Amino acid sequence: MAIVTIEQLPALLAGGKTLAGLDLGDKTIGVAVSDRGLSFSHPRQVIMRKKFTLDVAALLAMLAKENTGAIVIGLPINMDGSEGPRAQKSRAFVRNAANLTDLPFLFWDERLSTVAAERVLIEMDVSRKKRDGRIDSAAAAFILQGVLDRLQTLDASPYED
Repeated sequence: MAIVTIEQLPALLAGGKTLAGLDLGDKTIGVAVSDRGLSFSHPRQVIMRKKFTLDVAALLAMLAKENTGAIVIGLPINMDGSEGPRAQKSRAFVRNAANLTDLPFLFWDERLSTVAAERVLIEMDVSRKKRDGRIDSAAAAFILQGVLDRLQTLDASPYED
């Protein structure tokens, strides 16, 4: 069960599991983790990319401490809806990482997530130098929050007042 749909997530996260969000960059992996109630996304320390096996080992160690039940990975889809080289890199990362973990992955359209994350950091008056170190985790938090918000709408009954 390497790739799952958003509808499958609630069952996978039962028992207080958290959900992790990733934003893959060429130099870093941005990481965010949800609270146990699956309401809020919290950025974590970025992982500096070195070698795939080391990157995944560091990621999985971090997520084990967070009691993570599934991983959302931002899929960089082009504005016209097509997938380019960056999307293929994300798919390859998941294909290879799935061999090293039982955690399931969910792809999530990340269009404009980095732009939105940078805008928030600018509004918070974070300096350009500090933004460079935080942007990938902020983007991961933005991606994850989108999934968490969508999960809330899936849980809402159409018959509730």
